Amino acid sequence: MIALGRHIIAELYHCNVDKMDDVSLVERVMLDAAEVAGATVINSTFHHFSPFGVSGVIVIQESHFSIHCWPEYGYASIDIYTCGDTVDPWKAYEYLKNELDAEHGSTMELNRGQSNQLDLSKSKAHTIQPEKGAKKTSKIHQTRDVWFTERNDNIALSLKYHGERLYQNSSKYQKIEIYDSEALGRILVLDGRIVCAEEDEYVYHEMIAHVPVFAHQNPKRVLVIGGGDGGTVRELLRHSSIEQIDLVEIDECVIKAAQEYLPNMALSLNHKDVAIKVEDGISYVKSCESEKYNIIIVDSDDPVGPGEGLFTESFYMDIYRILKSEGIMITQSESPRFNQQVFKQVYKSYNHIFGADNVHCYLMYLPSYPSGMWSFSFSSKGDVHPYNNMQKEEIDGFCIKNKLKYYSYEVHKASFVLPQFVKDIIQ
Repeated sequence: MIALGRHIIAELYHCNVDKMDDVSLVERVMLDAAEVAGATVINSTFHHFSPFGVSGVIVIQESHFSIHCWPEYGYASIDIYTCGDTVDPWKAYEYLKNELDAEHGSTMELNRGQSNQLDLSKSKAHTIQPEKGAKKTSKIHQTRDVWFTERNDNIALSLKYHGERLYQNSSKYQKIEIYDSEALGRILVLDGRIVCAEEDEYVYHEMIAHVPVFAHQNPKRVLVIGGGDGGTVRELLRHSSIEQIDLVEIDECVIKAAQEYLPNMALSLNHKDVAIKVEDGISYVKSCESEKYNIIIVDSDDPVGPGEGLFTESFYMDIYRILKSEGIMITQSESPRFNQQVFKQVYKSYNHIFGADNVHCYLMYLPSYPSGMWSFSFSSKGDVHPYNNMQKEEIDGFCIKNKLKYYSYEVHKASFVLPQFVKDIIQ
C-alpha cells in the first residue's frame, strides 16, 4: 500500500541550552533542516517565551515541521510531517540533532494515510481541476513570523520582530538583548523582560522625569539609579534648573548596548552635566552623604536579578536619608495588574518610611509593557504636593518647546487620578 505522508515524531535530549533558548537560531536551524530535506518553505512562525523556551512551526509545501524547546531541561520535541516522496524527513532529523548538539534522541516514524480503507493502488484517483483562467504560480513566496513573548502566570505580551537579534550579551549581571520589532521599533530586553521600546519609550521617560521636576520647581541635583539606556537622563537635561545628574548603573554593558543600538535614548549620556558611576546603586546610596539630592529617580528593572535589591525597605531608607528637605523620590512601581503583589508591597514600604500622606501613585499607559498599565510612585521627604503648585503656562511652553509626545500639564494632574481597584490594592 502507498502512504500519503511520512511522519517522524522525535525527541532530543541534553541539547545545547543556549541554542535552545535562542529563537532566531532555532528558526534558522529549522529552516536549514527543511532545505537539507528538500522541502519548499512557505511560512515560519516562532515564539520566544519569558523566562525561557522556544516554540515554532514551519509550513512547507509538502506539509510542516514543528519544534518545542524546554531549555531548562535541554529537551526538544520535534514533529516532521511530509507528503509525497520528494522530501527526506530523516535528513532533517539528523541535521537538527547535530545542530542542537543533542547527546541522543528517540524517534518514531508513522506512514500516514495507509490502510485498507485508503489503498491508493486500487482506488480511482480524483483530480481537482483549476478554475478557468487561473494563473499558475511558479514561485513560492516565503514569509516569516518570529515573536518575542514576555509573560507571567496569567498575562503575556508578544511582539513580532524581524527574525534576527541585533545584539546579545550575557554580562556579569544579566542577559542583554536588543530586537527590532515590527510594531515598536528596537526593544531592549534584560533577562527576558522588556525594558523599553523605541516607539513608546517617551511615555515612560517623560513621566518618570518631568513629574518630579515640575512638582519640586527648582531642583539642582538629581540622582538616577539604573536607567542605563539614557532615556531618563535625556528628559532631565531639558530642564535648565538642573546643574548635576549622577547616573548610577550597575551594568556597563547596558550603557554600551544603548549607545550603539538605541542612540535616540542614549544621546545625552556624554553630556557635561552627567556623571556616570558604574557601580551598585544599593552600595552607592548606603555610603552617600546625607541630604545630597533634590530628586532621586529609581529607574529600575523588575525585582529580580540585579534589580532585586532595589525593592527593599532598607534601600528606601537610605534614599530618604540622602534626600534634601523637600526632596522627592520617584520609582517605577510595577503594574497593578501584571505584578500586583510587588506593587502592593512597595507602597507599604513607602508609607512606612515617608508617611502615607506623602506617598502618591501615578499611572501611565504604554503598549510595550504587559497589561499596558504601569505605575510610578511619588514620595516626598517634606510636604511637597505632586501637582498643587504647578504653573500651567510654564509647563505648556516647556512641552511645546521640547516637542513632548505624552507629558503635559493635564496629563500630569490626571495621572494621579486612580481607578478604584488601584486604590483598593494600595490601601
